[in-house]
Amino acid sequence: MKHMAEQKYGLKLIESHLPSQTLEQGLDVLEIMRNIHVFVSKFLYNVNNQIFVEKSSNNKHLNTINIRHIANSIRTHGTGIMNTTVNFTYQFLRKKFFIFSQFLFDEHVKSKLIKDWKFFKENHLQTDQKYPFERAEKFNKQIRNLGLTPDGESYLDQFRTLITQIGNAMGYIRMIRSGGLHCCSNAIRFVPDLEDIVNFEELCKEEGLSLECQTAAKNLDNVVNNLVQNFAEGTEYFKMLVDVFAPEFRNTKNMHLRNFFVILPPLEQVAKQQQAMSGRPDEKLQQTMTLTIKRLDQYIQEYDLFYYSLSSARIFFRADKTAAEESEEKEKDVSSSTAPADSSSSTQSSTA
Repeated sequence: MKHMAEQKYGLKLIESHLPSQTLEQGLDVLEIMRNIHVFVSKFLYNVNNQIFVEKSSNNKHLNTINIRHIANSIRTHGTGIMNTTVNFTYQFLRKKFFIFSQFLFDEHVKSKLIKDWKFFKENHLQTDQKYPFERAEKFNKQIRNLGLTPDGESYLDQFRTLITQIGNAMGYIRMIRSGGLHCCSNAIRFVPDLEDIVNFEELCKEEGLSLECQTAAKNLDNVVNNLVQNFAEGTEYFKMLVDVFAPEFRNTKNMHLRNFFVILPPLEQVAKQQQAMSGRPDEKLQQTMTLTIKRLDQYIQEYDLFYYSLSSARIFFRADKTAAEESEEKEKDVSSSTAPADSSSSTQSSTA
């Protein structure tokens, strides 16, 4: 509006210093899109609530991203940002699926998967249609023997991280669609009847308005039609990605990808091991807690000594007080014993 006032009427307005986005927007869609590789590695996706939660942070709080934040960001940049975001995510998924395929195509991994699948087909009756976890542990040990990263992670750990990042990217696409529908629903509520929409361009022509008004009415018609179309149908971005990747996955040259389901039990075993390791207290934290407990014990001993000193002082002064009270009681007893004797002597003298 500021640029329109300047170009149309020559008005130069002062700087409003208003934020370029809503205060409740959170992370911007453009920022996430440009750093999609960082986003999928630092955030965790909750499928049920459709919310991203930051994995860890140096601050005292964790950032979260939900549908409302995405909708506010889409309202700021326009609905065109949705297609651009999906394209960026598609390029990211292509790279990740290539690494995914390379891992399963590796001879060490592929041979072990085929061997486990053959074992299951031959012994599924004896194992009651269940995959023995002993085979999964053996598979993990064999993969760890191939090598470890400097952080102590095996290739299977990295593969599990890769699957998590792919899932986060797909969840982000799902949230983009939900945020777009949320944004369109908030904007379309001002249209009274979605089934009977007035054509503003034709009305302007009938009234003989200027060409500028007709152009503005045409733009308004396009915006309203776009909102109605997005609100009624929406864009199945998730289905689009499936349609793009499905032919490649079903191609005969990618037959090794069909062995992916065999690696699920070892991946589950790795997940349980990581959860068990994460449940253990950190060594540095344990040292800090030990030092803190020692300091608290010292403070407790000092307070106990102070309490003992105060109690002994109270007993000492209480003893002096009781001695004084005993002397006063003795004096009272002596005075009371002498008083009757004086009275008896006085009575005897009076009778005489």
